[in-house]
Amino acid sequence: MIPLQSHPSGRHFLQIPGPSNVPDRILRAIDNVTIDHRGPEFGELGKAVLAGMKKIFKTESHVVIYPASGTGAWEAALVNTLSPGDHVLMAETGHFATLWKRMAERLGLHVQFMEGDWRHGVDPAAVTAVLRADTGHRFKALCVVHNETATGVVTDVHAVRKAIDACGHPALLMVDTISSLGSVDYRHDEWGVDVTVSGSQKGLMLPPGLSFNAISAKALQASETATLRRAYWDWHDMLAINPRGYFPYTPATNLLYGLHEALEMLFEEGLDNVFARHKRLAAATRAAVQAWGLDILCSDPAQYSPVLTAVVMPQGHGADAFRATVLQHFNMSLGQGLSKLSDRVFRIGHLGYFNELSLCGTLAGIEMGLSLAGVPHRQGGVQAAMTMLADTAHSSQEGQSGSDDVKRRA
Repeated sequence: MIPLQSHPSGRHFLQIPGPSNVPDRILRAIDNVTIDHRGPEFGELGKAVLAGMKKIFKTESHVVIYPASGTGAWEAALVNTLSPGDHVLMAETGHFATLWKRMAERLGLHVQFMEGDWRHGVDPAAVTAVLRADTGHRFKALCVVHNETATGVVTDVHAVRKAIDACGHPALLMVDTISSLGSVDYRHDEWGVDVTVSGSQKGLMLPPGLSFNAISAKALQASETATLRRAYWDWHDMLAINPRGYFPYTPATNLLYGLHEALEMLFEEGLDNVFARHKRLAAATRAAVQAWGLDILCSDPAQYSPVLTAVVMPQGHGADAFRATVLQHFNMSLGQGLSKLSDRVFRIGHLGYFNELSLCGTLAGIEMGLSLAGVPHRQGGVQAAMTMLADTAHSSQEGQSGSDDVKRRA
């Protein structure tokens, strides 16, 4: 029997799907002296992080940064573009889509919620059907979650944009990328998104406390006539002073130091390499889950999340008791099931500052935890993941060698 770790040594494995692990390099950047947020040094910092975030969102348009959680950025997206009584179309993909819907209702908006089973992303055909029937263009916006953190399901945002365009509908497209930005390929401009919402504590590898709106020209135009009450969240206050690198109220100065360092890290690795790394580690995670004989919550392999994997517990076994066992014995935190999925799933976060050895340690803790908790499963999940990781590393190395040969011949 493995003893409880009453005084655990070694690092805590934080394998929830956000907040994610914060690299030492970013922690050192945050641990800097606080400077005058109206001085010239801060102005340069502000301009640098605003420009860097445009690259992350892949937009030439405006990005604003709030000292707030992602929930604040949800509200900013709605109150800057809509008016009381406006009709909004939203899609039920999971817990966080549901929370955004509740916020919209509390703000005085009328929401039509397209029902979902929490195992699939947004269906573009369903979007087309609803918007095509809306001949009076009652819906002013469509809100979707790109990567649903509660379920491990990714929605094809580009396909949703095409569905809107196929109907010739003028609704704004708003997208939550709180758990995907910086981990999953995302293209605000190319995909025709009007407002993209995000936060600092997932793929950007920061502590919670910063949130973002990327804003299209169409959304900015809508903000001129929107009448939902706003003050703190007003884009115009931000955009009036942002070009000089400043903010209309006291910013989270030290978190912006961290954001600057996070952007440097992402650009040094290269965004395409970051996205490929997340896909590779996610595939290895799923290989382990399947080798254990457990079910992945996401039903469509094309919609598997590179950020997290939600695992369905066998009938008669609670996810919370299993998670408690893993925490007590191995000092590792796994994500819990939320609302409809409470005690039915556990979630493995594999995002941000994360590599192959970190994943193998995570999966080893889970496999040992399954045995200790008496959860029916097959052995060999860790080995399946290791085999996949070794194979993909070998293939990558061969591809690099081939590329080097071509360069030498050239």
